[in-house]
Amino acid sequence: MNLLFHVTASALSVIIAATPVSAQETPAAPRVFADNADASQGAVQREPAGGIGYSDIADLVLSAPVIADATVRSTTKIKPAEAPNLAAGHVRLYVEVDVTALVRGADGLPPRIGYLLDVMPDAAGRVPKFKKARVLIFARPVSGAVNQVQLVAPDAQLDWTPTADARARKIARDALASDAPPVITGIGNAFHVPGALPGEGETQIFLTTADQRPVSLSVLRRPGEQPRWAVALSEIVDESAAPPAPETLLWYRLSCALPQALPDRSTGSLEAADAAIAREDYAFVVAALGPCGRTRKS
Repeated sequence: MNLLFHVTASALSVIIAATPVSAQETPAAPRVFADNADASQGAVQREPAGGIGYSDIADLVLSAPVIADATVRSTTKIKPAEAPNLAAGHVRLYVEVDVTALVRGADGLPPRIGYLLDVMPDAAGRVPKFKKARVLIFARPVSGAVNQVQLVAPDAQLDWTPTADARARKIARDALASDAPPVITGIGNAFHVPGALPGEGETQIFLTTADQRPVSLSVLRRPGEQPRWAVALSEIVDESAAPPAPETLLWYRLSCALPQALPDRSTGSLEAADAAIAREDYAFVVAALGPCGRTRKS
């Protein structure tokens, strides 16, 4: 089984070797640009049995302009004197990989790249062996260094699995779509309009977004029926509005951004009874969305 690697957000570089190194040769320690000289203090972890979840993958994809499927070719220990800020007990490696496929990246990648990786030896002092491991790399370009990238998070190199690969590709496509949902930044005003019958009414909650695009939640209550809710991505809530499907980009935007409770300021203009119903309806939406499901530690 491949391993899930933990590496630094501030310092992981992917570096192309100037010349190929044969399997019999021990490559010299690579030249690392000063801005990328530090590496992670994170330890190596195995991927959870069920695979990495949608939200964890989405966090990485949405912050990574470069995503690559690669196979580890070799590893070389970096001398402690050449490994600034190395955590006690850790070993810093230069890992060289062959790029199998570019999942995302406007400018492409060279066929062979490398990066710095801090690992924790096992109880017997053995450094993990990564040769032939297949990984997904989530990174950003390094300014002024065409053959380097920097991982976007300490755990931005994942064990490759069909599920992780498929999720990363789909999220990358969805994020670039013309109708991609905006980033949710908070909650605006909430309103509740009682109906003609007891227990009837409609709540509308406006959300704030990074690019000022409209997003709103609506909850419709009728006597004797389960509440119905929907999300609208326009100024008008029409019949096409519906709850988002689980494990979609819209679901992720809502589930991972919305607070558990409706802020008091959102109901400041409402009567106490209407404000109470609005809070109840908001809680209904949050429960229907379910937990975000993040498990990453970085």
